[in-house]
Amino acid sequence: MSKKGVKKKFAVILVAAIICFSLSMNSVQAQDVVTGTATATVLTALAVIAAQSLVFGNIYQGVAVTIGNNINASSGIFNILGQASAGIAISFTLPEYIALANGSDRMTIGFSSTDATVDSNNTTPAGVVGGDGWVNTNPNNLPAATVIGSAGQTNVYLGGRVYPAVDQTAGAYSGDIILTVAYTGS
Repeated sequence: MSKKGVKKKFAVILVAAIICFSLSMNSVQAQDVVTGTATATVLTALAVIAAQSLVFGNIYQGVAVTIGNNINASSGIFNILGQASAGIAISFTLPEYIALANGSDRMTIGFSSTDATVDSNNTTPAGVVGGDGWVNTNPNNLPAATVIGSAGQTNVYLGGRVYPAVDQTAGAYSGDIILTVAYTGS
């Protein structure tokens, strides 16, 4: 091979090497880094208020008394405050009896399958209609698909029945009704 041919071959190899080096530099220079952001918004906390006790009033020995969940002055009323339209799970822990303060006597209390109403439109116990929520439902098995009303509040109204014995001790009886509420994330 002539000197000219070697020089030409060398020049071609040199140009190819420069092109390869250039391409490899471009791929390194084409890299980039970006930083993203994680965000979250904590919604309104739940608040549950026992606004009104379930009131049976004055009763007689041996005479059972029933209070409906639609009696404005006597139904148990619970207010649930939170994020409007958020899904919630609600459940009661209901007593089997109510007792005198000193614990010396107890009276049976019961709840039927129609003793609770869940009201997302915040009316009154007597004013609730079918479209307001869950009317006349079982307090021991409240609906799973419950939401807080559009105004940020849902009410639960509770009725029940007491069964005083014929020899029930006179006095004021009471017992705890517990309503548990939690967001479901829906």
